[in-house]
Amino acid sequence: MNYRQDPGKQIGYIQQCLSTDKKPLGLFLGAGCPTAIRIGDSKVPLIPDIAGITKSVREQLGKCEDCGPLLETIEGHFKKDGREQTTVEDMLTHIRALRAVAGKDEVRGLSAEKLDQLDEKICQLIYQIADKTLPNAETPYHRVASWVEAVRRENPVEVFTTNYDLLMEQAFEDSRVPYFDGFAGVRKPYFDLRAMEEDMLPPRWARLWKLHGSINWYQVADKGVFRGTANDEGGSKRVIHPSHLKYHESRRMPYLAMIDRLRAFLKQPTATLILCGYSFRDEHLNEVIVQGLQFTQTAIAFAMLFDEIGKYPQAVSLARGRANLNILARDGALISGQVAKWPERDTESLSGEDGKWVKWTPLDPTTKSGKSGAAFLLGDFAVFGQLLQELVGEVQRPEEVSNVE
Repeated sequence: MNYRQDPGKQIGYIQQCLSTDKKPLGLFLGAGCPTAIRIGDSKVPLIPDIAGITKSVREQLGKCEDCGPLLETIEGHFKKDGREQTTVEDMLTHIRALRAVAGKDEVRGLSAEKLDQLDEKICQLIYQIADKTLPNAETPYHRVASWVEAVRRENPVEVFTTNYDLLMEQAFEDSRVPYFDGFAGVRKPYFDLRAMEEDMLPPRWARLWKLHGSINWYQVADKGVFRGTANDEGGSKRVIHPSHLKYHESRRMPYLAMIDRLRAFLKQPTATLILCGYSFRDEHLNEVIVQGLQFTQTAIAFAMLFDEIGKYPQAVSLARGRANLNILARDGALISGQVAKWPERDTESLSGEDGKWVKWTPLDPTTKSGKSGAAFLLGDFAVFGQLLQELVGEVQRPEEVSNVE
């Protein structure tokens, strides 16, 4: 990897895109975003990533007298199929696939009743893990909300997320930013596909599309999907992770409607999608993103990754074939289909401004002279939030505000 790219130039492109009031702008917030919010001195993430959620669910299921043996059976299926590194979403997909086959009988040693019991228990545990509130009004989510509100745009900002939590909703409401999430109503909000498709709300309303469902969605048999607290209505269950709905049933259900919004967004000329906290492990969403960028050559995506680029093989593979998908990782990038390292610079020439969004570390820590290597920081949602806050500050300069009567 001898080709080098300037991270400052890429950050400049991102800042320009985020500052525009003309182009369609979208944020894609993955499972890594809630981990940027740490609790207390222990620095435990507010909500863990999928690996952390999976670990917690496994531990809790193992303690359950009824569900522990069922989990062992499911894990046995994965081992037999040669799949060792599975997530809680893999579990739900497998359980629901077995349930569809079982009918009223038994499949692979599990009855329909036991499969339903395990599905319900896993969703309950996910709910308990993800049902958290933001600790203060200075979180990256609040900075996203402030950025959305700061500029009057020709197109609404669209926020796509694979997360089940309600953190983005809380930040919008704390900041008094109006948003539409596909549901209508007050007493018992219902999923409104027609409102999503017509999209007649003003641009100042943000759009929030939850691609994998939400802890406050529930389905009532033969009645549809609602937002709120699941009640005692017959057949109600949490709508978390899309795998349990058959394709023909889900065409008018939230999951595919939300994904259709992602497709529609990427079809817009000059659309810009900024991804943060997303590790490109969802093959279906990857396909939607790549196809959208292929269909609209003037659209562009910047995927900001938290870790080293070598830890994201799926992202690298996708970006090699798509010049308008730029991967920006901690130690390097893939830009216009070409892998690049970040540059080295003379340590003595660096200023405080250089360390804002890029961390420069001396290659030889024993001396202050010599070269320093760059580490791109915007893959950390907390740092990305700081960049958004700076952009909002530029929009609302004190001298400009003081001139408004």
